[in-house]
Amino acid sequence: MSIILWIILAVVVVVILWIIAVFNGLVVLKNRAKEALSDIDVQTKRRYDLIPNLVETVKGYAAHEKEVFEKVTAARAAAMSATGLSGKAEAENALSGTLKSLFAVAENYPDLKASTNFLQLQNELTDTEDKIQAARRFYNTNVRDLNIKTESFPANLIASGFGFKEMELFQTANEAEKQPVSVKF
Repeated sequence: MSIILWIILAVVVVVILWIIAVFNGLVVLKNRAKEALSDIDVQTKRRYDLIPNLVETVKGYAAHEKEVFEKVTAARAAAMSATGLSGKAEAENALSGTLKSLFAVAENYPDLKASTNFLQLQNELTDTEDKIQAARRFYNTNVRDLNIKTESFPANLIASGFGFKEMELFQTANEAEKQPVSVKF
């Protein structure tokens, strides 16, 4: 009788340890995804901070391009105030589109393209765009891992029991928005 009791106790302990391990794994994945989303926010804030400097630099050379500046400023404000992952993705993609138009305007001004300040801002913005892409990939990788774990049997039993839910991937809305910001000079 005592051997059966020990076997039952051992099975219960193994099950409890497995539940703890799965729970802790889910917590780690969830926190990595949150950290990755925060990394996206850090990089987009850097871009938001660069944009006014870029606009002011271009304004000095192309003062009559008022409509482009207004669009960039409005897109930046919309991106900064966007909420929800899909709302942020949409606003960020719209901002990228307006930046393309700003750089297209800059193409028409040779003195601007030669400006050291403009070139430095262009390089910083390009670097920031690369970092945003890397942060999005990092986020999507972590979300993918969490989603796989919350959907896979038997971990899905623990995930649903403790309220873990799938997270949304960071995606672009259409093919045109998947293109990088063009900064050719």
